[in-house]
Amino acid sequence: MITGTAIIMVMASTITTTMTEAVALARLMTWLSPAFPVGSFAYSHGLERAIHDGLIRDRQSLLGWLETLLEQGSAWNDAVLLAETWRKIGAGDDIADVAELAEAMSGSRERHMETTLQGGAFVDAMAAWSGYPAGGEGPIAYPVAVGSAAARYGIALGDALTAYLHAFASNLVQACVRLVPLGQRDGVATLAALEPVILRTARRAAAATLDDLGSCTIRADILSMNHETQYSRVFRS
Repeated sequence: MITGTAIIMVMASTITTTMTEAVALARLMTWLSPAFPVGSFAYSHGLERAIHDGLIRDRQSLLGWLETLLEQGSAWNDAVLLAETWRKIGAGDDIADVAELAEAMSGSRERHMETTLQGGAFVDAMAAWSGYPAGGEGPIAYPVAVGSAAARYGIALGDALTAYLHAFASNLVQACVRLVPLGQRDGVATLAALEPVILRTARRAAAATLDDLGSCTIRADILSMNHETQYSRVFRS
């Protein structure tokens, strides 16, 4: 027989769990929001050059480009690095080797700048939660910074990966809205079409190891390098 006290205890446990999940969701929404001060709006991840060369010109070409980055390119590698960081932090292990690998995998000078500057800015902004003063952390790749924070604050790995990949895609869609130009409706439609890709990639990355790192988006890497010397440009990478 279930007593009234037992029912109250079960209810309290349920409320605590729900509140914890709500806090985790709120933090993810804040940390990976376009308003979070990491400067993501300044980077196009080489898309500006792809648009300049006519490779991205409408919603369909953008969708194909982002699908490839998410499933086989830099976003996939970021997701694997984030997951490995999350697991190491959870196990109390050192993440220096993962951080070094993440930096080394930057395909160009500006890709390196993109990931380390955003990572450093993310760590600095996290001072609002950690209470530690900003600055002095040195360069750190963005996915490593996010993975570390997610593990330290009890964010589920699957949720962190999904939010990270969605933020990655959303930022690049917004860049294309400005550059193609792509209408806001086409931008939203692109994100809607990417939902299953993002979820599928997050599931794969959650079960992946560093042995699964690797990409085959050579054109995207070359265009990112070409963008560094482009005569006139809006974005930094």
